[in-house]
Formats: sequence, C-alpha cells, structure tokens
Amino acid sequence: MSARSDGGETRGRRVLLLCTTTGYQTRAFAEAAAGAGVEVVYGTDRCKVLEDPWGDGALALRFEDARRSADVIVDYARANPLDGVVAVGDRPTPTAAWACQALGFLHNSPEATEACRDKYQSRERLRAAGLRVPTFRRFQVDDDPRTIAREVEFPCVLKPLALSASRGVIRADTREEFVAAFERIRALLRSREVQVLREETSNFIQVERFIPGREVALEGLLDRGRLKVLALFDKPDPLDGPFFEETLYVTPSRLPAETQKEIVAAVGQACKALGLSHGPLHAELRLNREGPWVLEVAARSIGGLCSRALRFEGGTSLEELIIRQALGEDVSGSAREGVAAGVMMIPIAQAGIYEGVEGVRAAEETPGVEEVIITAKAEQKLVPLPEGASYLGFIFARAASPELVEGALRAAHAKLRFRIRTELPVISSRSAG
Repeated sequence: MSARSDGGETRGRRVLLLCTTTGYQTRAFAEAAAGAGVEVVYGTDRCKVLEDPWGDGALALRFEDARRSADVIVDYARANPLDGVVAVGDRPTPTAAWACQALGFLHNSPEATEACRDKYQSRERLRAAGLRVPTFRRFQVDDDPRTIAREVEFPCVLKPLALSASRGVIRADTREEFVAAFERIRALLRSREVQVLREETSNFIQVERFIPGREVALEGLLDRGRLKVLALFDKPDPLDGPFFEETLYVTPSRLPAETQKEIVAAVGQACKALGLSHGPLHAELRLNREGPWVLEVAARSIGGLCSRALRFEGGTSLEELIIRQALGEDVSGSAREGVAAGVMMIPIAQAGIYEGVEGVRAAEETPGVEEVIITAKAEQKLVPLPEGASYLGFIFARAASPELVEGALRAAHAKLRFRIRTELPVISSRSAG
C-alpha cells in the first residue's frame, strides 16, 4: 500500500483528505484531485455525534486522538486501498503522519507534526538548535495574570499554543494590558468552540518577547528532507499589534537576494530542528537588523483561499502539487509562473451582522485584479480578531511587478463598502416594561 515514486499517472488512484470542514480550502483540494482524475475519500471529525452527517461516506475520526484515528484509516485501507493521505489544515496533521507511517507512505514523523502544532514545543526545538527565537514562557490558563505580569518583560506577546491565523494573539506593553490580554485569551480558550476540540494545548498561554520588524511567509515543499521553495511572500502591512491580523501577501519578495537566502537557510534549519522531512510547509518569519527570526513552521500549506495566488507551470495549482507529491510523484521540477501575484485577506473591521457589500464590480475592474471572492454570508455573525477566525473575503491580483500587485489590491479594497449591522443586546420579556 505504499505510494508510487516513479512519477506515474495519478488517474485511477485514491487519496484520503483529512479535514475538519467542507470549507473552501477542502473544496480546492477536492477540485484539484478531480481535475487530476484522483478519487477522493474524506476523513473528518466535523461531528462528534453522527458518523456521516453529510452523507458523503466520510470516515468518522477524532483528530484529538491521532493514533486511534490512524488505526481507523488503516482498517479502512485494508478493504479500500489508498494511494496517499493529505491533511487539510493544522489539526489533522498528526493523524496523517501516524496513518502514513503505518501505510508506508512518505511523510513527516508524527512527533514532528505534533511539535509544529504546539508553539511551546516548537520554540523549545528551535532554541535548542541555535535559531533566533524570542524568549518565551508557558503559563497555565488558570494562573493569576497579575502575578505573572510582575515577572515578564515588556513589550510582549501573549498567544494560545495551537490556534492558527493569529487568533488569540495579543501584544501587551504594560501590566494592565497584560492582565486584560491574558483574561481575554483565557475566555477564548474556555469557549465551547475551542473546548470541543479537546486539545491539551488549550490549557496553556504562551508569553514571548515582542520582536520588532517586518514579516514574510515562505511556502514550500519538503522532499525527503530537501526544501523546495515555492514562494516567498512579503507582508507589506506592518504587524505591530495589539492584534496581528494579516492582510496582504505579495510575491515575489522585494527583499535583497542575500536576505532571501538567509530566510531560506533559516527555514531549512528550522525544518531540521523540528524533524520535518516530507510534505508541504508554511513558515512565518520576522526580519530586523539581527536577521531572520522564525516565528512558526507549520506542516501544511497556506490557509484559506490564499493558495489561489500561486499558480505553477501549465496552470497547476498548489493543491494539485501537494496531492501529486502525496501520491509519490516527483514534483521538484515544478516552477511558479513568472508573474508577480498577491492576495488580500479582507479583514473584519467591526463586530456585527453581515448584510452585504457594494463595489465588487468596480473592485474587479481594477487593473491587475484577477478575482474578488466575498466569503461572508448574509446574516453571518462577524467576529474580529483576536477572537475571530475568518475574513470577509479575498482579493487576488497579478501584474508585471510586486509594486503593481500591491497597488491593485489596495485600490480594489478601497472600492468595497461593507454593510455590517451592529448587534443589539437581547432584552428578555421579564425585564421589558
């Protein structure tokens, strides 16, 4: 049941997609598989009660118990042979690793994927390997923030250990801000939405020294320990807090060639320190006069719809590359198309109820803009960072230079007018009148 490594055709083969929802990223992988003639089977923990809530024959898994979920996959594969396993997002990566290990597929080790999902473990490994990482400490979620605030150095950043997309990440410059941030993150980690995940990491809050500088993101593939860089993104907007909502990603990077080499070298060292060896990766770094600081290396591809900003020779998508690699094909020769590209993740500026948007047509007609996708739905409750976990939508642009791409994204965004209704407090009949 091991994956082929001869670069053969993908048609007529079966891949297991491990995912938590049928959101747009999962659909992108499913569409890529269908386009390559690959059959898709889903493995998901989207419902804790019903075995097949959407009637699509998905394997019912529990990602908080990666080993047991892997056993379910192996049992399934005995009667329904699989040719590859792909994790969509962070949470399923340990399950994918254990399953691939049992099925004989090339993949990262389970220990490496667990380390990537735990910011404390990750920092420990990176520090031990001599990489630049901010000083950090881990505290119990029930600890007294007033006591802790007397021990930390300001400015600092507080963050959950496992949530992604900057969710729950808050900068504090004073003791008062620290206490407020700690209590805010604690409330998030105690919320039903997070507690239902049953993650051990939800019991901790990490505090790190704030590292000034600009941020970049690197998208890559590891092939038996060799790093292939697919794209290096600049993040033109400053990310200095108090929250760290990402907006613009533009590639190719405008950084000097020598700086880009340092970034790639740091990510390569981080992969070795974490034990990553095979599969997609998404890395986040900060740059300042001291050099690159590795903030995160995730054993998965870029999130949301952002992968649409990347297009490879022949119109191949990032999802197709990942699926082909999971099926044992050699994709090391794949090169990105030679135009500048970028994406804007449209931020949620205020809490409320989404009613609609105006100006989409005008935004789409902005020179360089390729597509505007509004993902918010009518009557959807909008929650900004640090508690929120979504965007209003995405804007994509392609042009002859990164400068033109950035300009197109900003100009298109300026044409959008979102209608957000302020939520009114619920008044009970007992208190009315």
